Amino acid sequence: MGGDPPAVRVGIVGCGLVGRKRAAALPAAGGRLVACADAVPVRAAELASAAGAEAVDDWRRLVARPDLDVVVVATTHDALAEVSVAALECGRHVLVEKPAGRTVAEVDRIAAAERAAGRRVRVGFNHRYHPALRAARRIVEAGELGPLMMVRGRYGHGGRPGYEREWRANPAISGGGELIDQGMHLIDLARWFLGDFTEVRGLATTLYWDMPVDDNSFLALRTAGGQVAFLHASCSEWKNLFSFEVYGRGGKLHIEGLGGSYGVERLAWYRMRPEMGPPDTTIWEYPGPDDSWAAELAEFFGDVRLDRAPSAGLADARAALAVVEAVYRQSAAP
Repeated sequence: MGGDPPAVRVGIVGCGLVGRKRAAALPAAGGRLVACADAVPVRAAELASAAGAEAVDDWRRLVARPDLDVVVVATTHDALAEVSVAALECGRHVLVEKPAGRTVAEVDRIAAAERAAGRRVRVGFNHRYHPALRAARRIVEAGELGPLMMVRGRYGHGGRPGYEREWRANPAISGGGELIDQGMHLIDLARWFLGDFTEVRGLATTLYWDMPVDDNSFLALRTAGGQVAFLHASCSEWKNLFSFEVYGRGGKLHIEGLGGSYGVERLAWYRMRPEMGPPDTTIWEYPGPDDSWAAELAEFFGDVRLDRAPSAGLADARAALAVVEAVYRQSAAP
């Protein structure tokens, strides 16, 4: 018989901004929120009421519920590994938000639990699913840019009053600063286009905020084939910015904006002419709402149904975190 598959039953642990975005994206992705939990009970109650779900007062009871197929883990960084491992041990599939853990060792704990449980884990690298980045990926995969040479990425926001007192500024909770936050997206996107990095050079420093974690990080990365990524992540970027450029021998792609305060999402394709000089240029804009959250969830639900390895899994989070850890070590060296 035909028809749509039944909705994937989802529980969410962590009902802050990202957890709410995941919940809002569920219907379009083919999912249904069954239960949610949060360290601040009122947040779980508000999300549950809005979605017709149940608020659970203890995340451990939530992950053990037999009426769940998938658990979304959208907590602070210090709880990502603990909640993910517990959900896997209860037989649930897991979508864990980036960075998936504060350290490579924490990601390895989740990977061991994934293997033991025979379940699937996806890491929330939703930026791969923004329409401009999906279109750029298709152009590259079609060979239209020729052999790739480098990427250049910048990502930043300006914080807000009291930012230095929030959990992201506490290394025991966050595992680091801007590099492990928005920088993880830049590293993941650079790997997505260029592959693994064998050389890592970088500086994580604090230039503005009075906090014990980095507010600016500068990275120069190189693959075994000599391709280079130059990345800058900042939370002293006074006008929110996303800019990602992919350079090939035959042209360049430039993605900028993510919607909202980052500006309209836009993809520019600059095709090199045989005589060089000013390139032929095509520009697309994507002014609609951000559908990356739903697109990523829909693909993961397909992974679960087909028992398929997620395209953004723990190996990707581990590789990106290995770069983060290397930069933090270099930055701490005398």
